[in-house]
Amino acid sequence: MSILYTLGGIVIGIFCGWWLGEIFEKNKLKKAQEDADKILKEAKVKSDEVLRKADLDGKELLYKLRVEFEKQNASKKEELFQLEKRLIQREENLEKRLDFIESKEQELGRRETSLKNLSEELVKKDEALKTLIEEEKEKLKRVSSLTQQEARELLLKRYEEELRSEKAKMLKQMEEEIKEEADKKAKEIITLAIQRCAVEHSTESTVSVVPLPNDEIKGRIIGREGRNIRAFEMATGVDLVIDDTPEAVNLSSFDPIRREIARLSLEKLVQDGRIHPARIEEIVDKTKQEFDKQLLEEGKNAAFEVGIHNLHPELIKLLGKLRYRTSFGQNALQHSKEVAFIMSVLATELGLDARVAKKAGLLHDIGKAVDHQVEGTHAQIGAELLKKYGENEIVINAAEAHHEETEFKSPYSLLALIADAISASRPGARRETLETYIKRLKELETVANSFDGVDKSYAIQAGREIRVIVQPTKVKDEEITLLAHEIKKKIEQEMDYPGNIKITLIREMRAVDYAK
Repeated sequence: MSILYTLGGIVIGIFCGWWLGEIFEKNKLKKAQEDADKILKEAKVKSDEVLRKADLDGKELLYKLRVEFEKQNASKKEELFQLEKRLIQREENLEKRLDFIESKEQELGRRETSLKNLSEELVKKDEALKTLIEEEKEKLKRVSSLTQQEARELLLKRYEEELRSEKAKMLKQMEEEIKEEADKKAKEIITLAIQRCAVEHSTESTVSVVPLPNDEIKGRIIGREGRNIRAFEMATGVDLVIDDTPEAVNLSSFDPIRREIARLSLEKLVQDGRIHPARIEEIVDKTKQEFDKQLLEEGKNAAFEVGIHNLHPELIKLLGKLRYRTSFGQNALQHSKEVAFIMSVLATELGLDARVAKKAGLLHDIGKAVDHQVEGTHAQIGAELLKKYGENEIVINAAEAHHEETEFKSPYSLLALIADAISASRPGARRETLETYIKRLKELETVANSFDGVDKSYAIQAGREIRVIVQPTKVKDEEITLLAHEIKKKIEQEMDYPGNIKITLIREMRAVDYAK
C-alpha cells in the first residue's frame, strides 16, 4: 500500500508539475504577445511620427523652393519689362529722329528747287534789264540832248531804285521764312530736351515726425519741469511738439536744415537713453559737425552726377544745403540738377559748350541755400556767392539773369531762363500746378467735344497736343481744315495755357463688303 501511495504521489506530483508548467508557459506566451503588441504599437507611432515629419519637411522644402522660384521669376519678369520699356522708348526716339531728318531733307529739296528757280528768274531779269538799258540808251540819244554819260547816270539811278525795292521785298520774305524756321527749330530742341529729362520731385514740409520705441520715453524727453525739452529747443532752434500721437513726437521749423539736425539729434538721444541738458548739447554739437560732412557729401554727389568737377568746397557745401530746400513742393537740388541736364541738351543742339551749360544750370539757384539769411533775391545772392568763390562771368550772369533781373550777357543766361521755366512748369513738378494741369487737360477735351461732328478727343503730350476723331458721316474731308481752325480759335478765346497746342483732326471712312 505504501508503494501505491508513493506511486500515486509521484503521479500527482508529475501532473501538478505538468499543469503548473502549462500555466507558466501560457503566461509567458501571453506576456510575450503583449510585449510584441506594445513594440508594434510603439513602432507604428514612431513610424507615423517619422512619416509626418518627413511630410512636413517635404512640404516646407517645396514651399521654400516655390517661393524662391517665384522670387526669381518675378525678378526676371521685372528685368524683361524694364528692358522692353527701354527698347520701346529707344525705338520711339529713333522714329522721331528719322521723321525729323526726312522732313528736313524734303524741306531742303524744296528750298533747293526754289533757289534754282529764283536764280533762273534773276538771270532772265538781268538779261531783260540789259536789253531795256540798251533800248533806253538809243531812245535817249534820239530824243534828248543829254550826253551819253548823263544818260547812263540817269538810267542807273532809275534802275537802282527799282532794284532796291525788289531787294527789300526779297529780304522781308527771307526774314519771315528764317523766323518761322527758327521758331520751329526752337520748339523741336526744347521738346527734345524735355523728353530726355525725367526726374522725381519731393513735397515741401515744415514738420518732421520722430518715432519712439514707447510712450514712456516722452517723459524723459520732457525732463523734470520741462528742462530737457527747453534745452533741446534752445540748442536746435526747433519746436519740439509732444502730443497724444502714440510712440511719436513732432519737430516743427521752417528751416529744413535745423529740423534735420534736430531729428538726427533726437534719434541719437532716444537710442542712447541718457537724456539731460548737458548730454543734449553734446549730441547736438556732434550732430552739427556730422551734418556739415553730410552736406559736403550731398554736394559732391550732385556735382558728380551732373559731371561737374573742381568746384569750390563752399559751393559744394551750399549745393548740399539745397537738398533740404524746397520751392512750391519742388526740391531745390533736384531742380538744379534737372536744369543742368536740360541746359546741356539745349547747348549741345545749339553748338554751345555743354560743360559750361551744366555748371551754369547746377549753380543757377545756389542763392536759395542762404536766401533766408541774407537780404536780396536768390538770383542776386547767388551771383554774389559765385563771384566770391571765383566762378567765371558766364556762370555768374546765368545765375543773376535767370529771372530777368539783369541783362543777358551770353546765350547761357537765356538757356538758364528757358531750362528753369521748363523744369518748374513740367507736369507734376510743383505741387500747386498739378491740379491746374489736370483741369487744363479736361477743359481742352471739353472744348473739342463741344463741336458738332466730333466723336472723341484726347489731350496728349502733357496738354501740348489734342487729337480729335470726327464722325465721317457728318464731317467731310474738305471741312476738316475749317473745323481745326474753329477749335483753335475757341481754345485761344476760352483757355489760358503755356506755349502752343497742336490740334490734329482724324477722319476715317471704312467700307466693308464680302465676296460670296
